[in-house]
Amino acid sequence: MLLSTSMILQAAATSVFGIVGAAIGASIVAIAAAYGIGKIGKSAMESIARQPEAAGDIRSAMLIIGAFVEGVCLFAVVVCLLALFR
Repeated sequence: MLLSTSMILQAAATSVFGIVGAAIGASIVAIAAAYGIGKIGKSAMESIARQPEAAGDIRSAMLIIGAFVEGVCLFAVVVCLLALFR
């Protein structure tokens, strides 16, 4: 079976676009997770400054929410890697 030049170029372009798309997706996810954790930390510090007696509860809630954000980030990066190595 002979492959035409356009089929070869289309396959090469598709793989390049897939690699670039996966890289962009992973970077967007990492930036969004960093932004989200920054917002969580900022809000927690403001809350602790307003109510120092509730610092323990706020800190534990902050850690739990941060772990959830990191988990979602990990899943999204794995999806991007799966798209890259499909």
